[in-house]
Amino acid sequence: MRAARLIKMVLLLQSRPTMTAAELARELEVSERTVTRDAQALSEAGVPVYAERGRAGGYRLIGGYRTRLTGLARGEAEALFLSGVPGALREMGLEDAASAARLKVSAALLPSLRDASRTAAQRFHLDAPNWFREPRTPESLPAVADAVWDDRRITARYRRGRDEVTRELEPYGLVLKAGVWYLCARATGIPDGAPESSGSGASYRGYRVYRIDRFAAVAAGEERFARDDGFDLPAFWADRAEEFARSLLRSEVVVRLSARGLRALPHAVDAPAARAALEHAPAPDPDGWVTVTLPVESEEVAHGQLRGLGPEVEVLAPETLRERFARDARRLAELYGTP
Repeated sequence: MRAARLIKMVLLLQSRPTMTAAELARELEVSERTVTRDAQALSEAGVPVYAERGRAGGYRLIGGYRTRLTGLARGEAEALFLSGVPGALREMGLEDAASAARLKVSAALLPSLRDASRTAAQRFHLDAPNWFREPRTPESLPAVADAVWDDRRITARYRRGRDEVTRELEPYGLVLKAGVWYLCARATGIPDGAPESSGSGASYRGYRVYRIDRFAAVAAGEERFARDDGFDLPAFWADRAEEFARSLLRSEVVVRLSARGLRALPHAVDAPAARAALEHAPAPDPDGWVTVTLPVESEEVAHGQLRGLGPEVEVLAPETLRERFARDARRLAELYGTP
């Protein structure tokens, strides 16, 4: 445990000119006193850790000291080769760069670990696209990916319905969701009155999500933009995905659920809808059934989803949906010969 912590401390000091005891303690999840002891242990082992006192002081490595990746365990080395998604790297035009990087890392590993790339590839493979969908790489993806890496502004023509709009974008990050590529970007020069498509948090105002396969053309300029260090791509995407899922739930139905139906509801309907219904669910009635209001995309969608619960659900409203289930019940009775 301590050996792994000492290695991490050396790697942290390699990546930054100076770190205070408080910063190291926070990164290593130990006390500042432990940081002092670890720094002394590294120094005694021949690692040139130098401590500077004073307000601007801290710990640093002297003499351009670098360590090779000989501290990696087998599991860590194998995980390193799993960090890339081969198909995604190929689509972004980064396959050659990734291959060169893997070769360099392999050369730096101990001889006993140099088969890590082969053993990892034999055991794990990520296939991102959905079933029954032929994956297609958007023509604009390599150009967009280059702009994301270089923090360069792009001018994009974007298909929105039957129209095309031109947008000046600061491309912040790419997301691959179920085989579809999306660009998270900050839009500049949006006309007054344009709908705000940012996340609900104020820190994400002005950021939007674009499907890259809807770009008709992309041109990257030479001008770079100043990236907002507070932008968190995973958090922004989670916020937008949740907001999009909620935006689809435009209608409501009232249903009674048995205990079994209550347990099965999250598997039958969309997760945000199930959470909203169950969050305010009342106590069961004398028969053990619970009446809830369920947000749904439409009556048609609700009909398809709730049919999976069979006799564990009773639709109370709207009346038109209840009539649909009554017709289903009559047809089933006729089909199975039940009077």
